Amino acid sequence: MADSLPRAKPPVRVLAISGSLRRASINTAALEALARLAPEGVSVLVYRDLAKLPPFNPDEDVEDEPKPEPVETFRQLVGASDAIVIAAPEYAHGLPGPLKNALDWLVASETFAGKRVALINASPRAFHAQADLREILSTMAARLMPEAFATLPLTGKTVTAAEVLADATCVRRLKESLEALVGALQEG
Repeated sequence: MADSLPRAKPPVRVLAISGSLRRASINTAALEALARLAPEGVSVLVYRDLAKLPPFNPDEDVEDEPKPEPVETFRQLVGASDAIVIAAPEYAHGLPGPLKNALDWLVASETFAGKRVALINASPRAFHAQADLREILSTMAARLMPEAFATLPLTGKTVTAAEVLADATCVRRLKESLEALVGALQEG
């Protein structure tokens, strides 16, 4: 009889990475809002230690050698996640340095290749950074999930997660993004 019982689905674990170090970041606020919108069975962890990652140095990324502790922790979080959501600002028509640095630390890591990734764009004008992210992530063998990409109308605003959640358009787009990502994960 025990075999006929429905098996509980394992929880879906999503790691959300903001490319911004600003305290009042609209990208971080969007990811915090996404975490609050996660339905039962879905856990969204907002990664908050981007600034702790040391500058990437290939000499410190040698196989079977210990990595700096923040790098080990970051890679463990990536490895334990089913998917990653990235929200990044655009600086001088490109990615912010700390986010590129974090991605560089993942290039040689076995934890990232094949990982499903969705992008949240908090500023529709930030199309260069989005294009850079797509190129970099594709090169890193990420499984980009365009159906889970979302663009939010937050250009030129300083908002909190609560304010993002008060905007019906943002809530709808974030929910659609999360639903598409979780749906793809559950399909396999």
